[in-house]
Amino acid sequence: MPHPVKPWPYPRWIAHRGAGQLAPENTLAAFRVGASHGYRMFECDVKLSLDGVPFLLHDDTLVRTSNAQEQLGAGLSTVGGDHPWATLSQLDAGSWHSRAFAGEPLASLAAVARFCRANAYFVNLEIKPTPGLERQTGQVVAEHAARLWADAGVPPLLSSFDVPALEAAQGAQPQLPRALLLDALWSGWLEAARSLDCVAIVCDQLLWDPSTVAQARGAAMRTLSYTVNEPAQAQRLIDLGIDGLITDRIDCFAPARQPPAN
Repeated sequence: MPHPVKPWPYPRWIAHRGAGQLAPENTLAAFRVGASHGYRMFECDVKLSLDGVPFLLHDDTLVRTSNAQEQLGAGLSTVGGDHPWATLSQLDAGSWHSRAFAGEPLASLAAVARFCRANAYFVNLEIKPTPGLERQTGQVVAEHAARLWADAGVPPLLSSFDVPALEAAQGAQPQLPRALLLDALWSGWLEAARSLDCVAIVCDQLLWDPSTVAQARGAAMRTLSYTVNEPAQAQRLIDLGIDGLITDRIDCFAPARQPPAN
């Protein structure tokens, strides 16, 4: 007998990296732009600075989304995790996107928590470790999330492609909800999600079909999909009963006009 899924407090529509196409991804500016389009939930990537401060960055290096090469100087590492937060906080993480966002700083997890809690927004924190720091990152992100969202009505959803990072998060703060991210249906994916006591599976949209949805639902897990940027893709997933759609196209989908997940 399949287990009944638990009530799901999160909105169906989730802004990817804040509003990662219309604003510099993983910054508070992106969250604000997403919010201005009616989004109430945001996905973002979290890793650790050299001195253990959780901050938002997708790539291993700072090159694509900041002025690190210019600011740090020749010969210095551009790996985000190789620098203390005092250095990272001085970088320009907006000019690469457009002049309108020049001077936008990297966002700390603490700043994200203040913004989301002040506005009653929801967040999906993807644990994105610097290679070699998988367990440390999972543990620290979970500990900070538990503290920053203490007594919040709805806690952040922690997700990761990295099983050791999720295991460390589970060990550190087992009460926080977890989700396994998948870009392929590798052998044992459902068993791994069960062992992590996940509440959800987050798949590349092409991996969801009636069979995989039924497997996840049979294990009492919710279903989320990334990165959904076309109306036909979104409709197929909604017809399948997918609970969460992560999109870059916040200008294409109006969450207020979309039915919520049950």
